[in-house]
Amino acid sequence: MSEPVAPEPDRKDWTWSITEPCPHCGYDPATVEPADVPDLVRRHTSAISAAVRRPDAGVRPQPDVWSALEYGCHVRDVCRIYRDRLALMRAEDDPLFANWDQDETALAERYWTQDPTSVATQLRAGAAELATAFATVRADEWQRPGRRSDGSAFTIDTFARYLLHDLAHHAWDVRDS
Repeated sequence: MSEPVAPEPDRKDWTWSITEPCPHCGYDPATVEPADVPDLVRRHTSAISAAVRRPDAGVRPQPDVWSALEYGCHVRDVCRIYRDRLALMRAEDDPLFANWDQDETALAERYWTQDPTSVATQLRAGAAELATAFATVRADEWQRPGRRSDGSAFTIDTFARYLLHDLAHHAWDVRDS
């Protein structure tokens, strides 16, 4: 496939998903307990990994909407970034996270050209590492803070809820239609 049309940059503030159910994918942060996080990471990423292995994974449903392959690449990278940010939150007092532009990364890394089998494998491995990292968070750490470069403040608890919405929403994005 030639270079695809770049989707409009996502400028929405998705932090509402920390406290409010998503009207699209159905994720409800109020139902999540800290002990649930590792299994939910595995469940949502497993659905995305399965979509990446479909024969049509590289086909965009619309010219300006990512394919399952592109979503898989994005979620693979999300797992790595969240794992690293979680480690910072556990090691430092209120760290400021480096900026990450998901759209810029998708273009620079040419998500649409990546091998689906490799992406699925990398996604499963990254999700397993992230799930393990959340499984080791102690009860006294869930309120440790961290901040994104745009100023959004999180605790490990709200950070996990925000992540889970991202994963659930992308699993919904790539579901069989």
